[in-house]
Amino acid sequence: MTKTRLAWRVPSHAFEPSIPPMEVLPTRLESRRVRFRWNQTPPSFIPDDPFASHFINVLHLLLPEGERWFCDVFRKAEPLITDAKLRDDVRGFVKQESAHAHAHAVLLEHFHARGIDTKPFTDQMAFLFERLLSDSPIGLERYARQNPRDWIVVRVALIAAIEQFTSFLGDWILEAEALDRAGADVTMLDLLRWHGAEEVEHRSVAFDLFQHLSGNYPLRVATMVVVLPALLSIWFRGAKFMLEADPRVSPALRRSIPHLVARFESSARRTGRVPSLGGFLAAAGRYVGRDFHPSQDGTTETALAYLARSPAVRELRASTS
Repeated sequence: MTKTRLAWRVPSHAFEPSIPPMEVLPTRLESRRVRFRWNQTPPSFIPDDPFASHFINVLHLLLPEGERWFCDVFRKAEPLITDAKLRDDVRGFVKQESAHAHAHAVLLEHFHARGIDTKPFTDQMAFLFERLLSDSPIGLERYARQNPRDWIVVRVALIAAIEQFTSFLGDWILEAEALDRAGADVTMLDLLRWHGAEEVEHRSVAFDLFQHLSGNYPLRVATMVVVLPALLSIWFRGAKFMLEADPRVSPALRRSIPHLVARFESSARRTGRVPSLGGFLAAAGRYVGRDFHPSQDGTTETALAYLARSPAVRELRASTS
């Protein structure tokens, strides 16, 4: 298997960990282009808990741009793939992520209709993915132009690190019974669990693509070192933005980010309605293990079991049968 020689000339074989073989998915990844009706869903979809609601709502602001970027990078990487099964998985991954981007983008219109202007934050996400991580990234134009394959590999490595957290969040939402007990909106829960189940289902694809194109262990660690603080920073900044943008939220919740971090961790421990910071750190720690493979986290069977009972997926299948 040919390894990409990265611009900083680290020989990948010198640091190559022992990685388990690629997970063989039981079926071809299926694109489930489900639809949701949002007319009855309030922005604070967890009753009497706008704090947890808006921490989760940040995903709707972040994911459309991010997942469209995933698709763009993977389409550019596809000609570099020499393994037929991996190429098929990558194509299935792109179809699923495209459906996710569309489903979350619809909610931006729903928020706008209820007095929440998300554009200031989503414009920042567009700048991040369309300019800073583009084919001609600001500040790295020359490097990207002279090393187009290496720049694709670096971005695939970033996506593989991000996918470690989307898989973690997917596994968390599938098991988050606290949201059911709190009476969370059933349509929002179905969106989150449909998406989360597909993240668990395709959790190995980005990692396997990175291993196929490079497998450079220092690069895998370096991208996680970048992704973890960046993701948490974006998430907490997004939550602060949503709490301030929603006119229905009490001013008492519009606090500094350090205060929000402390309240977030307290909410995770007390209510279980948001994932814990410890969960993020543990996911990152597993990822940088030399023998790690994403198939070690979560189970495809659990994901497929939810997809079999998801109201939106069942409606889709009934309409196409």
